[in-house]
Parts: sequence; structure tokens; C-alpha cells
Amino acid sequence: MATNESSLENTVTTIPESATSWPLRRVGLRVQDLSRSIEYYTKLGLSIVRDERTAGSEGGVGMGVGTHELLILRPLSGGRPRAARTAGLFHFALLVGDDAELGSFLQHCMEANIPLAGASDHLVSQALYLTDPEGNGIEVYSDRPREQWQYQNGNVLMDTLPLNARKLLEQAGPFEGFSERLRLGHMHLNVGNLDRSQKFYEGLGLNLMVGWADQADFMSWNGYHHHLGLNVWAGRNVAPVEADVYGIDFFELHRPDLAPTTLQDPDGMTIVVV
Repeated sequence: MATNESSLENTVTTIPESATSWPLRRVGLRVQDLSRSIEYYTKLGLSIVRDERTAGSEGGVGMGVGTHELLILRPLSGGRPRAARTAGLFHFALLVGDDAELGSFLQHCMEANIPLAGASDHLVSQALYLTDPEGNGIEVYSDRPREQWQYQNGNVLMDTLPLNARKLLEQAGPFEGFSERLRLGHMHLNVGNLDRSQKFYEGLGLNLMVGWADQADFMSWNGYHHHLGLNVWAGRNVAPVEADVYGIDFFELHRPDLAPTTLQDPDGMTIVVV
């Protein structure tokens, strides 16, 4: 990651009061065509919060809602596309305020001809999936109230079922961009070894909420269904993330029990603790 720890800390913006305890803050992407990516994410419903394009390869654009920055796009000159069967980003997930906002976003996608890559009901949440112009996965989702979550043997029940899009659209209203309730809901990563990654992230205080038959693990702080998804769907023992490859640059988190630092997970993904 070319952007250093101090510059990341200096650009942290104020997070709305409703999200001050939320552990995930921002995700950074290394992109090939910055203008194209800005156009896509603006069309999606984000706005430019910070613009440092004049800084060249060390600069970039921060996008989010109001003064709340969630996504950093940084141009990577001379980079390489991510190869198949490598570790990296599966998707980053934007959590909206409620089902009505998700329905409004779905209506917006239909009206603006924004392609969807999928749509699912996960029992604890409802989700829409997209892919940006450079192949980065995105989830936009709303949570069901925690009192509606179900548990079995101490694990939260999650599934992948068809989404009732009609019911969501019945709640839709005008969409003029995401609301101030938007946050980085979770990160989902392709990794090479689930046990190795789980042990690493347990060291950051995350707890396993549910595992799917040696295919995927879902981990969280404070009993949330998941702040982090890990899967081996790109293959087991795949090559790690490399600094000259387009895609994930870093993701950022804050926990009161963690000292500010920058570290890499076993698959080469950079985590910035602020």
C-alpha cells in the first residue's frame, strides 16, 4: 500500500454520531481508471468527500455521504489486473439504514440501468450485489432487527435464499443518494486458509459466528452477524495479495482495545487500525 499510515490517519473524517461505535471505517481500492470509478460510484449514490487527484499516484478520492468517508479510490499507475485463484476482495458491503432505503436503492438501480450481480435474503439481512467497472464486488444491504435473528447451537442462522424484491420495492421512495446512516457494514475476503485467517482475526478480537462446511467463516465483534467474511472460493492456498495488483488496497477499523497500527493479514491484505 503506497499510502502510509500517518497520511491515512490524517484524512479520517468525522463519523456520524450514530456510527461512532461501529468498528469498520473505510475501505481503499487501487484502481486503473480513476475517472471511470468515480463516475460509477457517484451514479451508485456516493459523493466525493475528499479530492486529492492533484497529488498524482499518492493521491486519490474519498467517497461517502456528507463528511463521512467510506471508500477511497487510489490510482495505481502500471498496475496489473488481479489474477484468478488469488487472495483479495470478494466484496465490501455498504449497510443502509433500513429496508425502505434498500428498496429505494433497488428502484434507483432499475431506473439508472445499474446492473445487479445478484440479490439474496440471508435471514439476518437482505442484500443486493453489484460489480464495479474493474471487477470489485459490492454488497448493499439492510439488516433485520436483532430480535428477529435466530440461533442454533449458539450460532446465528444465515442462509442464501431468493430476495423478495417486490416487497422491497413496495417500500421504495425517491433516491437522491445514500442517507447519513450509511456505513461500511462488513468486509468479505478470498483467503487461502480458513483456519489460519480465523486465528489471525481472532487476535483482533473478532469471534466466529458461523462456519459453512470448510468453505466460509463469518466473524464479528459484539455479537453482530458478521463484520468479516472469509472464504476459500478462489481456491485453497491461493497466492497472496500483491501491491502492484488492482483491487483491495486496505481496510480500516477502530476498536477501543486496539492500539493504532498498520498490519497485514496472512494473505497480504492491509488492515489499518485507527
